Amino acid sequence: QMQLVESGGGLVQAGGSLRLSCVASGRTFSKYAAGWFRQASGKEREFVATISGSGGFTYYADSVKGRFTMSRDKAKNTVYLQMNSLKPEDTAVYYCATTNRFYGLRGYEYDYWGQGTQVTVSS
Repeated sequence: QMQLVESGGGLVQAGGSLRLSCVASGRTFSKYAAGWFRQASGKEREFVATISGSGGFTYYADSVKGRFTMSRDKAKNTVYLQMNSLKPEDTAVYYCATTNRFYGLRGYEYDYWGQGTQVTVSS
C-alpha cells in the first residue's frame, strides 16, 4: 500500500500562483511515476501532468502547458505541482496519484490516489 497526502490548495486570484505538494509513504516512491489530475464540480476528472520515477520525463495537458510545472524530490518522497498564471477554469479538486508504469495519462493507469486538495481561482 502507498499513502498519498496532498496539500497547498487554497483560494487565489486569477494570475496568481500556488504550489501543490503530495507526500508519499508506504512504498519506495522513486519506483513509481506520479501524476496530477483535477476534477471540477460537475465535470469528469481530467489529466493535468505526469512525471516519471526518475523525474527525467514530464508531460502536461495542453490546457496547463507553459503554466504548470511538475517536479519531484526523492529525498522527501514528494511531488510538486507549481501552478502559475492561474485562471478561473483551473478551479477544481486536485488529486495526486502514482503508477508503476513509466508514466500515465489516464486515471485507470494509476494505482494509488490521494484525497485531493481544493484549488479555487477567483476572477
